[in-house]
Amino acid sequence: MTAAYLQQLLLVGSGGFLGSVLRFAMAGWVQRWPAAGGFPLGTLTVNVLGCLAIGLLAGWAEHRQVLDPAQRAFLMIGLLGGFTTFSAFALDSLALAQAGELPKFAANVLLQVACCLLAAAAGFAATR
Repeated sequence: MTAAYLQQLLLVGSGGFLGSVLRFAMAGWVQRWPAAGGFPLGTLTVNVLGCLAIGLLAGWAEHRQVLDPAQRAFLMIGLLGGFTTFSAFALDSLALAQAGELPKFAANVLLQVACCLLAAAAGFAATR
């Protein structure tokens, strides 16, 4: 293992730690809102914000050539990889389907996919 590879591992790992802590705090906070009403709103919020952030960073990096490989590893793979919650989305969706909450299941799947794609595109476009 080279020193450069170990540095990347540490950057991704530390970013992932921070992203996971932020995800836990934000999703829990949003999920306690009365408006959530049993819908996985915390997961949706984290996924949309994470997609917006990765779109902004990717656009910023492409258009302004500002992120070096170490910064990309920390921010995009580590921090945002730890922050976004696609696995939680899958588990939330499965739980809704298994509970017979088919309208909530369908809404969750459609909103997660549509909102996250739109957020990533909006973030990227905002950097132009």
